[in-house]
Amino acid sequence: MPESRGRKEAAAKKKSARKSAVAEERAERQRLGKAGLAETRTWVVPTFVTLMLVGVLWLVVWYLTASTGIVVPGMSELGNWNLLIAMLFMGGSFGVATLWK
Repeated sequence: MPESRGRKEAAAKKKSARKSAVAEERAERQRLGKAGLAETRTWVVPTFVTLMLVGVLWLVVWYLTASTGIVVPGMSELGNWNLLIAMLFMGGSFGVATLWK
């Protein structure tokens, strides 16, 4: 059975309305992406690298000072907790890295 002309026009009208809504949403997303600070992630890489380096340096300094007997104020009193602190820095680094686009 052939479809009526009105039915075809209604389907075409609905399709064009959906396309225009998608186009408007895409344009809005692009406008916000360029101007909005929520979309910029330029801070992720420097933060990731900094946290990783701090964690690794903390671990290296602790191992070297503990093995040679050098006393570092604040660090020597923490003892084995230095290992946890270094791992938290490195774990935080990987947590920040998940935000990288």
